[in-house]
Parts: sequence; structure tokens; C-alpha cells
Amino acid sequence: MRFSLSHILAPRQSPAEFFAMARALGVTDVEIRNDTPNVVGTLAPADVKAAAKAAGVNLLSINALYPFNVWNDERRAQTEKLADYAAASGAKALVMCPLNDGTPVSQADVVTALKAIKPILESRGITGLVEPLGFPVSSLRRKADAIAAIKEAGGEGLFKLVHDTFHHHLASETEFFPEWTGLVHISGVADADVSVDKMLDAHRVLVDKRDRLGNVFQIRALQAAGYTGPFSFEPFATEVQELADPQAALADSIGWIREQVAA
Repeated sequence: MRFSLSHILAPRQSPAEFFAMARALGVTDVEIRNDTPNVVGTLAPADVKAAAKAAGVNLLSINALYPFNVWNDERRAQTEKLADYAAASGAKALVMCPLNDGTPVSQADVVTALKAIKPILESRGITGLVEPLGFPVSSLRRKADAIAAIKEAGGEGLFKLVHDTFHHHLASETEFFPEWTGLVHISGVADADVSVDKMLDAHRVLVDKRDRLGNVFQIRALQAAGYTGPFSFEPFATEVQELADPQAALADSIGWIREQVAA
């Protein structure tokens, strides 16, 4: 398995520290963010590129353009800024998340947004990674709807999906789209008391034997169907972000996942 790390799991680390931790774990793919921690808003892209090169890691993506499916002048400026940063830093893709506040967004609006984003990414050589969010309030919950919009927008080849194991479970999805998947986000939920419809980012921890999301099943299914890309750790829980030794915890999770997937 090819693992990756999202900076969300260790936001107190500088990019250089985060990249060094990845390499110490034998991981060479990483994701940076524009929220927690806001690398995009705090460091020049050339500095991030230099730190990644020095550590020997690949920048898979910047996470995230939000809400990508509400297209207006503000979103255009935001998209151009993030795409410029990605190109200058060496990041290969831009993760794109839909509106997630209960406001409905039509499929036609998703297509309109993708059509507008397409030339911005193309001109900079950046891939768009559309990540449906499985929350009940999300305006784009399922991967099949995202694929239909990408096709209607003529975005095949430029846009791929993020398969997030947390959101796949929340949306009660059963279908896998390995040929459309450019990245997989993995996290677990260990809280035995929270119902699926009440699960939030704050519940997302590292994957271990307590996992309720079926990460091992999902990983096996994706691999069996032909997915060969990275599996990127994306836990949002404060208990993970504040770990005194995130490297040790990640090593345990990586080892457990490898063992279970191979079993």
C-alpha cells in the first residue's frame, strides 16, 4: 500500500517538521492545506516547494477549494489563487469540496462550476479532485453524481474523485469507482455511542481495531477493483492533532492496516 499524510493530522508541526515525519515513516506523499494549518496563507509557495524537495516528499494536493460548486467572482478569485499556489509549490492537484451547510445546490450549478474551473486548472497543469461529502447537509453527497457532473462539463481526464472512507460510509454508498479515483482519504470513527447520522469531522481518528467505518473493507475493495493510488490519512479529531508523538501513533495505524488488508 502507498500511504500519504494530510497536514490536518499534525497542525502544530511546521511543513518541514511534517515532511520529515512523513519520511521517517517511509511515506513520500503529503497533502498541505489552506485552513488548519493554513500553509497556503502563511508561507510562500517557493518555500514549501524547497522544504518538500529537501525532505524528498511529493506534494499530492492542496486541500481545499470550498465551496467549489457555488460559482461567483469570489470563487473564481479563490480558485485562481489556489491554482497559482499549487503550480508554484509543486502540488499536483487541488481538492474541491462542495457546500456543506444544508443549502441545496443543483446539479446544473455543479456543472457550471466545473466548466468554469476547468480552464483555470488546465492552464496551470493542475488536476481537480472532487470530494463528495457524505454529511446529511452536504450539497453533493455521492460520487456517482459527481461523475455525472464531470462528464457533462467535459472534464474527463482533468477531474478525478476523492474517495473518503468516512464520507463513503456516511452517504451509505456501496459503489466504488477506482477508474475515477485520484486519491483516497482514510480515517476511522471509534466512538461507539455516536450514530452515523451524527458523525462529524471531530469524530475522525486514526484507523485501528475500533474502526466503525469499514476502512479495511473499503481499502480491499478499491485495490481489488484496480486502484493503485495513495491512501492519505486525514483524521480531524483534536485527540489526534494534539498527540505528543503522532509519528508513533501513525506507525501503529499503518502497521495495523497493512496487516488487516493482507489478511
